[in-house]
Parts: sequence; structure tokens; C-alpha cells
Amino acid sequence: MALPQYFKFYHSVLSVIQDGRVYTNKEIREAVKMQSNFSEDDLKQLLGSGRKTVFEDRIGWAITYLKKAGLIEAQSRGHLNITKKGSDILSSGVEITNSLLADISEDFRQFVKVSPDKDEASAVESKDGQDGQVDLEETPEATLEQAYKLINAKLADELLETILAQSPSFFEQLVVDLMKAMGYGEGLKTQDSRDGGIDGIINEDRLGFNLIYIQAKRWAPDRTIGRKEITSFVGSMAEPPRVEKGLFITTAKFTDDAIKYAKAQHIILVDGKLMFSISIYLG
Repeated sequence: MALPQYFKFYHSVLSVIQDGRVYTNKEIREAVKMQSNFSEDDLKQLLGSGRKTVFEDRIGWAITYLKKAGLIEAQSRGHLNITKKGSDILSSGVEITNSLLADISEDFRQFVKVSPDKDEASAVESKDGQDGQVDLEETPEATLEQAYKLINAKLADELLETILAQSPSFFEQLVVDLMKAMGYGEGLKTQDSRDGGIDGIINEDRLGFNLIYIQAKRWAPDRTIGRKEITSFVGSMAEPPRVEKGLFITTAKFTDDAIKYAKAQHIILVDGKLMFSISIYLG
């Protein structure tokens, strides 16, 4: 079964600590895990950062929000117990939602910036971020990751738009510069229209014993590069001085047949999605 959202763990967390004892965060997580039927794959699923599991993140934020609402309290750092308010809410049998927490706690409302007259559905931030509301469907860490991905996607779109507005020669030089920034050595763009299918050359060593040939295609992102183009590139590499390392990079994408053939020929393929990710990472 898939892991529920963090607010679905409110009841489980309170149930674990309802005996009034003091628990650590880890003890609460382990107890909730024991009461559930999550698969090992579910429990091992990581956040995009790779530093924490989704399960740990969601239990952690469930605890944080319950503390802000006054349903649990910290005796010391990382040591928690249920409050009278928490016991009363749990014994009432009412569904514990973010709306309920907002209704009973000013501290919770301030923490998540939800006004007391907003219901749970409207407490979710609109896409344009108006009204100062926050997305209560995801934990803050997950929301930050989503925002990071959206920002990167926006940057990739802007980068693509800029590249497509330039000449093919501009893109070829950009690829050579990108390889240099990645630490592959000095490089040069071949002379326009006289490259024999080779758009750039990277010298992996100062004497030029190890060369990487580059083919760069500034194509629209909805176009595909097939085996024909890869075969032509391989043919150019076979000509003197016969270079064994090749990089085919494009703003478009590759067909499955092209990918399979390139792998057999030891040609590295970089499509638009990967290229923009690398460019954004390098700044």
C-alpha cells in the first residue's frame, strides 16, 4: 500500500503515545511502522534529496504539526508525550485534520498561515501563490522539492527558447563550452560547414592524444534523432585520425533504435532534458 500523506498519520501518532509515557521520535516512527502494513519498498522510498525516507519525513512533520496545535508536547529535545488536549481529541473519535488543528489552535494557524475560517480544501495554496496560504497536502520538504523542480523546469524552458533563437553555430560553441566546464579538457568548435559531420573536438590531454568528437544538433524538442544520424556520426569518427570517443548532444530526443545503436558503438547520447539539467547544475 502507498504511504499516506503526513496528515493521515495524526491519529496513528497520537494512538502510539496515548498511554502518557515519553517517547522519542524514533520510537514513535517504529511503533507506527509496526501498526501499519507498509511494504519494505514503501518504507525505503527516499525524498528527492536522497537524505531522508518519505516515511520519516511524513511522521516527522505530523509530529511537528501536532506539537504546534498543542496535542503533544516536548519534555526535552526529541522526547514527546501526549497532552490533555491531545487525549481529549483522540478519545472523541473525531477525524484529526488540518482544518481541525486550525480551528483549535492559534499557534497552528500562525505556523502554517491558515486563517481560521478556511477549510482544508481552500487551505491549499493556489498555483500562483496568492493569499499567503500554504500547501498542506505535502510536507514542507516535499513542497520545496516540488518548487525546485518547477523552477528548474522553467529555467530549462527559458534556456531552450534562448538556444532555438540562436544559430546552429551558437549551439555548437555552447556544447564545447559546456564540456570544458564539466572538466573534460580544452576544446574547439570546428569551422562551420566544413566539419565533415563533426561540430566540436575536445582534447582530454594537453598533447591531444585523447580526442572526443562532438556532434551537436539544435533541433526542435518535439523532433527525434534516429539511427541514421548516429550512423553518419560514427562514419565521421572512423575517418583519420579515427577517434574512438564520441558525444552526440541535442535539444531534441533520440529514438529507441538510435539509443540501442549508439550504445553498441560506445557513443554517449545527451538529449535536451539531460543537457538542460547539466547546464542548470553548472549554473
